[in-house]
Amino acid sequence: MARAPGFWFRQPGPWSAALAPLGAIYAAGTARRLSRGGRARVGVPVICVGNLNAGGTGKTPTVIALVQRLSDRGIRAHVVSRGHGGTEKGPLRVDPLRHAAARVGDEPRLMAAFGPVWVADDRVTGARAASDTGAQAVILDDGFQDPALAHDLSIVVVDAAKGWGNGRCLPAGPLREPVATGLARADMVLSIGGGHAQRQFAARWPALPVPHLTARLQPLKTGMDWTGLRALAFAGIGHPEKFFATLAREGVEIVRAEALADHQPFSPRLLTRLEGEARMLGAQLVTTEKDAARLPDDFRGKVLTLPARLRFDDPAELDRRLDALFD
Repeated sequence: MARAPGFWFRQPGPWSAALAPLGAIYAAGTARRLSRGGRARVGVPVICVGNLNAGGTGKTPTVIALVQRLSDRGIRAHVVSRGHGGTEKGPLRVDPLRHAAARVGDEPRLMAAFGPVWVADDRVTGARAASDTGAQAVILDDGFQDPALAHDLSIVVVDAAKGWGNGRCLPAGPLREPVATGLARADMVLSIGGGHAQRQFAARWPALPVPHLTARLQPLKTGMDWTGLRALAFAGIGHPEKFFATLAREGVEIVRAEALADHQPFSPRLLTRLEGEARMLGAQLVTTEKDAARLPDDFRGKVLTLPARLRFDDPAELDRRLDALFD
């Protein structure tokens, strides 16, 4: 996915006003698709981790956190993903040792380290495959705007710093559907970011109609001391600047930061350039876990990754909702 236009995340101006009629058409198309009835059930609870924005908001770390939270309860959850960036239509259970990111997508390959993951272009078929092979719960990675499958718990994830941007739908803004329309179907909102970003988000959207959880991504303590490391950092995620800021907080000296498009393929030419520039700068290549999942096996050993996990500020409401699903 290409980088989002800057005007999406500013107060509405001339560009968003000019594109507003197209945004209204997009919103109407989403509403029409969602109005189709007959949502399927697959015999186990389905938890949807979705968003209102196009692009990255933190769904992948949220899915991983839910898999681990359910595992702590003795519940075996399978993840179902469309496998964005991959060619596989599925349903296929992801084996990270056999399936390259080019086939199944980088996010499924990363999530498969934490539990069973299915790639399926048809989410109902993927959820049934998961249920038929022993899943006690299905976690949908995205799918909030897909009317085919019934959701027992819907969590809308939003980046606290970016919020819902200018509040307009594509291409006038970042939204797949209007905020009020989407939240009318949601069970809770999860905003991800640090304290300042969370305060900004709460000030901009102070009266949400559903419970509001907050969380932040925290680097894992792996025993490595990042202080003073000279790095050429690169990231092809929704908001690469957040990864670069995290590295800086860990004490990394970023001599060059390369922001790539979300899910951008690593061509041999790109990797050769990055490796050459790092050598000239005397810097270590560093990237995200998601990006590392797309690297060729023979290149991955040249790159360090900074793993991070989602930490909830107060998970009580989430735990209550999860427990209610399995009473």
